Amino acid sequence: MSIDITFPDGAVKQFEAPVTGLQIAESISSGLRRNAVAIIVNDQAWDLTREIVENATVSIITRDSEEGLEVLRHDTAHAMAEAVKELYPETQVTIGPAIEDGFYYDFARDEAFTPQDLDAIEARMKEIVKRNEPVVREVWERNQAIEYFKSIGEAYKAEIIADLPSDEVITVYRQGEFVDLCRGPHLPSTGILRDGFKLTKLAGAYWRGDSNNAQLQRIYGTAWSDKKQLKAYLRRMEEAEKRDHRKLGKTLDLFHIQDEAPGSIFWHPKGWALYQVVQNYMAEQQNRRGYQEIKTPQIVDISLWEKSGHASKFGDDMFTLSTEDRDYAVKPMNCPCHVQVYNQGLKSYRDLPLRLAEFGSCHRNEMSGALHGIMRVRSFVQDDAHIFCTEEQIQAEVKEFIDFLHDVYHDFGFDEVIYKLSTRPPQRVGDDADWDRAEQALETALNDSGLDWELQPGEGAFYGPKVEFSLKDCIGRVWQCGTIQVDFSMPGRLGAEYIAEDGSKQVPVMLHRAILGSIERFLGILIEQHAGALPAWLAPQQAMIATIVTDANDYAVQVAEALRNAGLRTGLDLRNEKIGYKVREHSLQKIPAILCIGKREAEKGSVAVRRFGSKAQTVMPLEQFIDEFINEIETKQQYTFGEIDGN
Repeated sequence: MSIDITFPDGAVKQFEAPVTGLQIAESISSGLRRNAVAIIVNDQAWDLTREIVENATVSIITRDSEEGLEVLRHDTAHAMAEAVKELYPETQVTIGPAIEDGFYYDFARDEAFTPQDLDAIEARMKEIVKRNEPVVREVWERNQAIEYFKSIGEAYKAEIIADLPSDEVITVYRQGEFVDLCRGPHLPSTGILRDGFKLTKLAGAYWRGDSNNAQLQRIYGTAWSDKKQLKAYLRRMEEAEKRDHRKLGKTLDLFHIQDEAPGSIFWHPKGWALYQVVQNYMAEQQNRRGYQEIKTPQIVDISLWEKSGHASKFGDDMFTLSTEDRDYAVKPMNCPCHVQVYNQGLKSYRDLPLRLAEFGSCHRNEMSGALHGIMRVRSFVQDDAHIFCTEEQIQAEVKEFIDFLHDVYHDFGFDEVIYKLSTRPPQRVGDDADWDRAEQALETALNDSGLDWELQPGEGAFYGPKVEFSLKDCIGRVWQCGTIQVDFSMPGRLGAEYIAEDGSKQVPVMLHRAILGSIERFLGILIEQHAGALPAWLAPQQAMIATIVTDANDYAVQVAEALRNAGLRTGLDLRNEKIGYKVREHSLQKIPAILCIGKREAEKGSVAVRRFGSKAQTVMPLEQFIDEFINEIETKQQYTFGEIDGN
């Protein structure tokens, strides 16, 4: 019996049934056969060895594709679990998914794993790859699977199976003596993994992410298509380690975090100067584009959050308190409060669009294990704004926002942006006709801006579709920062109205938008992007005056005063130290301009300028330096990557 296999380009091939993905790939080319790792059959991922017995639409997943890397990473997690069981048989394996850039597996073991254990596990994984063990999919009856895993001491696996939906097909994968519960797909054999993996770190984790459950040990790793890609990734991680904002924050004396205020930042003078530069810049840009800045309360009665829907959906992430028999929540986001400002006074269609902006201080009860420097915190400020408009105005407002966002990102040194349109999820509010118009408005705005964008079906918020904007930094990492969301739900729930042209009362559309997102997180991204060597317009300290001899002190004070009067953030070093020592010390602080002042400069009214990243020194009149430096700041010039490397 023959079956028809249809490919993505519409081509159809006939095969004798049954046929496997391996055979289909081989029929196209031996190269495809070597690079294939899985197959998509009628929109479902299958093992290459699984037999197709009827007509189907298929596509081959290759090892260098995004989907292929996910398969490789999942298989590497299984190889790690097999290695752990061989080396430490008393260990229980729990859950081991593929994640971005790698994988992890959580293990239950009384004795703590050590870095030396990781070396041993990785070495055993390489042995498993060399064995080229076949990976075989088996379908088991539910009770059989539960009893089997209980019999080998894998209580966690038995619990997972017992909790699966009753109609779930129970599949296990066998490689060598190791058997693991998994939906798949998996590689035909362990040898296909090759040598593109490495174990990276140990961490703690709770069973099913619940702190009330048993604590497990998590082993992380990374896996790539080949050793060349692995080496490139490890080099990026080395560079990322050098740029870690937590280390630079301490070295540059920008901020600190301490146990008494977990997830909150103690900003030091230089760090707060940077913070204010960024916030003031955003305030100025918003003002130019017709936004009105407001400020709303930090603590609001819980009833508002119940009306808005936040209490039911995000209640666990909110800090609450009670006083005088009333329950309150510390503001986790700004949206409901902005509607309260909108609701003050009657609004006409002539008042729309109304753009309300706030540097809103928010608090969210993030798990302590998820906190990460200033990038993942409990207390943060959003460059938040909400645009109240008519449906007919959505497209124009989104287009204008995209232009605004591009200008901001460019000034901060980010010109590579990734765009994703997220459409209606299965569980949502509002009519499909409203969703149609909103999604079309977002799509048209993206197209009119000439942008390449990716569709994320079903990933929109329950109240409306959204566009996400992600930055790619200089070492290839992607950071999702900006967003614009169309909201049909909250304005009506909170009583927002306007008088339409025909005199009727209508509910405005609410556009939620942010460019930086959390200012704290964005500052962390900026610090890492520039390796702490921030461009002159952003630098907390833009210039440092350093004397060569004490006879130049009076002139140095005059130079510092002139720079400060010109609006430059300037330091003054009159210490009786050698100039080489001073220059090195201030270079380590990554100050954009060091002005060396000696007798000659004092006599001529000049300055000897040493720019960060350069060993050259340029002597020029003080007025010339001020003019040129201010021009550099006003035009927001960026350093090149090469200049960042030197000091």
